[in-house]
Amino acid sequence: MTVDPARPKGGKANYQGQEYFFCSEHCREKFKKSPEQFTRRASPKPAPSPQASQAIYTCPMHPEVRQVGPGSCPICGMALEPLHAAVEEEGPNPELVDMSRRFWISAVFTLPLLIIAMADLMFRYSNIVQLLLATPVVAWGGRPILERGWRSIRSRNLNMFTLIALGTAVAYVFSLFVTFAPGVLPEVGTYYEASAVIMTLVLLGQVLELRARGQTSAAIRSLLKLAPKTARRVLADGTEEDVPIEQILAGQKLRVRPGEKIPVDGRVISGGSSVDESMVTGESIAVEKGIGARVTAGTLNGTGSLIIQAERVGAETLLAQIVRMVSEAQRSRAPIQRLADTVSAYFVPAVIVISAVTFGVWFITGPEPRFAYALVNSIAVLIIACPCALGLATPMSIMVGTGRGAHHGVLIKNAEALETLQKVDTLVVDKTGTLTEGRPKVVSVQGIGAFGGDEILKLAAALEKGSEHPLAGAILQAAAERKLAVPGVRGFQALTGKGVTAEVDGMSVALGNLNLIEAQGAPTAELGRAADTLLGEGQTVVFLAVGTKAAGLIGVADPIKESAAEAIQALRAEGLSVVMLTGDHARTAEAVARRLGITEVRAQVLPEQKGRAIQELQSQGRFVAMAGDGVNDAPALAQAQVGIAMGSGTDVAMQSAGVTLVKGDLRGIVRARRLSVATVKNIRQNLFFALVYNVLGVSIAAGVLYPWLGLLLNPMVASAAMSLSSVSVIANALRLRSVKLS
Repeated sequence: MTVDPARPKGGKANYQGQEYFFCSEHCREKFKKSPEQFTRRASPKPAPSPQASQAIYTCPMHPEVRQVGPGSCPICGMALEPLHAAVEEEGPNPELVDMSRRFWISAVFTLPLLIIAMADLMFRYSNIVQLLLATPVVAWGGRPILERGWRSIRSRNLNMFTLIALGTAVAYVFSLFVTFAPGVLPEVGTYYEASAVIMTLVLLGQVLELRARGQTSAAIRSLLKLAPKTARRVLADGTEEDVPIEQILAGQKLRVRPGEKIPVDGRVISGGSSVDESMVTGESIAVEKGIGARVTAGTLNGTGSLIIQAERVGAETLLAQIVRMVSEAQRSRAPIQRLADTVSAYFVPAVIVISAVTFGVWFITGPEPRFAYALVNSIAVLIIACPCALGLATPMSIMVGTGRGAHHGVLIKNAEALETLQKVDTLVVDKTGTLTEGRPKVVSVQGIGAFGGDEILKLAAALEKGSEHPLAGAILQAAAERKLAVPGVRGFQALTGKGVTAEVDGMSVALGNLNLIEAQGAPTAELGRAADTLLGEGQTVVFLAVGTKAAGLIGVADPIKESAAEAIQALRAEGLSVVMLTGDHARTAEAVARRLGITEVRAQVLPEQKGRAIQELQSQGRFVAMAGDGVNDAPALAQAQVGIAMGSGTDVAMQSAGVTLVKGDLRGIVRARRLSVATVKNIRQNLFFALVYNVLGVSIAAGVLYPWLGLLLNPMVASAAMSLSSVSVIANALRLRSVKLS
């Protein structure tokens, strides 16, 4: 059956690099069951080439501007860049190629023109020769600049190109007037060399800027390159085949050989190896992976061979989510950008006014030839002003900073979180899953009287089989490790806030807190004394009663993360106060806090109370960051000035907070804060440089130093300074790539 590709009733799918269209849902379901058999009878439509569909481009200064294909921003006139970086450069930047060609050809015409002007080579047809040399530079070489300037005037979005176009056009048109009407202003010369040199230097600045801006997306490209292009699929009959990564589906088995990159997120089902996860988590020590362990796309397998089952593929992998998150963060705007936006809104009109005032003052009060001085200085004012340096100050630092963080397992959701984090003076941390592993284990079992440890654990496991309590998994796992036969239960009942009861082998059994044991009529004094010791060691205790007899207790502990103590010490060295906020028992929380050196603990806090606890700290004048698992701590994460989600592998809750730590290691908070401090410092340096440059540059160009120092600024020198100002801002932002985070 022929299918219309524009309106396939059953949708479409990709298989082995080909695109298939379906006439009905029935056909699509047959394809899912057996793609090999289905595609033997199908006529595939080749997937479109990359050239057939152009990428979306956007402006780093105005991320709201988006269009298909390259071009220039209608607001600031800057060259647009791809919204999403490609794994590899699909070819040279067309804007860079065009600007480079225009620069070199313009330079060929400008050099002899400059020699004629500087050497004062006066001959009969000097002005005509200069006109012939300058016209290709201004009219052809500077055409993109003039077009952007004219577009900015028509759309009333005045920008850097408005000033450049005005300056060069005035110099060139005035020179034409002097050339063809020499008797009107006999004492004034032409400024062909100024217009040509200005345009050539502006083109050079565009070339340097485009090259430097290309380096800011290097972080995303390097992340994309982590993903392998092929995977080795294990078929049902045991044979193996190498296939493009796009063909891998969830549930399929893949072999990862020694030294290969893991192609998708999945779980190890056979084999064992050490895996280098540094490219995703920032940790240099390889992680041992055995059966059941999760693995992440893009990480590097060591010397062992693994067979994994694919769980998340394509855009669902952790690596793809990281790339998407970093891309979005790079296009977000930081609060500090508001200053630059406000200044930029009035900047160009103010410069045009200053240029007009400069012309008037020099024409009225300046030395002879007054008109020449007035014209040159007003043009210098237009040319030296550079609003782009001001506009680029924040976006460039944000782009480089977020990319740098991603390589160290620190994912920044938006620019505001990156800027705000450096202000934090109080870090609130949840205990379970943040300071501890989040995987409770049974560490002690004590029986009373005739009840032995195995019997206590067996009865507890029987009751926990029907329970959803967080400790149930630990008790069931301990019973399985001891290979205990867990009996069935009857009459199971869960008592909120107390525990569970049921009938096991004809006996009434209760498992829970002391209040539940007392309600069964069992004595609790001996249980309480035994529990005191365990609680002091940081264990969570559950009690067991059989009938009206106290049978024993089970101590469950959540192991403290190995890196927690080091991280807490480093955070305190950074000047942060650390507060533990947990719903666990006070004595358990205090025991963990003592081992980690945390002095401020708030225990037995319900999830709905955590937000109020954050509010209380904020009312004391503290600037608070909250680190939690991103789910149970959602109210507190939302209330804090900065929410930090702790994640691990593919379970990372990437949308729950402003900052996400891929590995769920508190040392990541140290890295995140150092990155925030370095980025904000870099932004302030850029803003300071841009503001000071423009204030001093415009003042000197206007001639304020002339009465005292006799100093004036040649428009050609002003052009060189303007072109280098944006490049200097970008170069300073690129220094963030080498900032030390750990």
